[in-house]
Amino acid sequence: MEFLPGKGKAVHGDCTALVLPALSIGNVGQLAVDLLVSTLRAERIGFLDDPNVLPCVGNDAYGPVPSGELALPLEAYDSPSNAATLVQQRSPVVKGMMIEFAKNLADFAVSSGKKHIVVLSSLDFGRWQRIDTSSGLQTYYLSSSSSDGSDDQCEQFGWKRLPEFNPDQRCWKYLSTLAEGGNAAQEGLPAEDDLEEDDYYPSLPFAALFSFFKAKGLKVTCLLCYCSEGDNMSDAFHLAEAALKLLGVRTNSSGHGGDWIIPYSWKTLYGPPPDISIF
Repeated sequence: MEFLPGKGKAVHGDCTALVLPALSIGNVGQLAVDLLVSTLRAERIGFLDDPNVLPCVGNDAYGPVPSGELALPLEAYDSPSNAATLVQQRSPVVKGMMIEFAKNLADFAVSSGKKHIVVLSSLDFGRWQRIDTSSGLQTYYLSSSSSDGSDDQCEQFGWKRLPEFNPDQRCWKYLSTLAEGGNAAQEGLPAEDDLEEDDYYPSLPFAALFSFFKAKGLKVTCLLCYCSEGDNMSDAFHLAEAALKLLGVRTNSSGHGGDWIIPYSWKTLYGPPPDISIF
């Protein structure tokens, strides 16, 4: 993976947090990152070039007037006032290459001085075993702070550790061994058609990212929500708000947070956004 800075741009040294999506059902992580980039008025500083990501190109996702700035598969944005870099991924990883992609992304995080990685992703609502909608959308998390994935700060926010995480389960162990440089046998990860119920979560992209970032000694927090395919704007608001809480970003009226700033791409896809403000 190669970082290609824009003209006169570079990764800001004070941006020690890295926020990025892990592609999954409903594209909620990507929508949340677009919302964060727009709301924090983050500046695009360059692109990441990785052979494991499918190529794509599109118009600027944030401005209503075409300015000639193309959107590419992996873009990097900095928000120095919030000490955060945001990476947006607009196309999927080539099938079978998620391990290599996670390794490359972890190397980039280390080389660019990141300390805390926040991964935003979604889970299939059809696999939700303990459904409780009494308090609205529920945030689940997985943290590298402890061996069982728990984190005191996340618990204080009222979030729930992903109960299905089991570091001794075969696929989680396989990912951990690979990330730590071990020679795990290829058959350690079952084929897609052979996945069992317990293999679902570690088979998702967020699991590979979590394992490789953790192996680099970085703090990693995965923020997760259950959803279905469709209009997932409310889920994106939910994950973006959780990310701001975790990063300690407060709102104000000057635009460095404040009310949400809706990406232009959302307006073309879904029409007017719901009346929602942060916190």
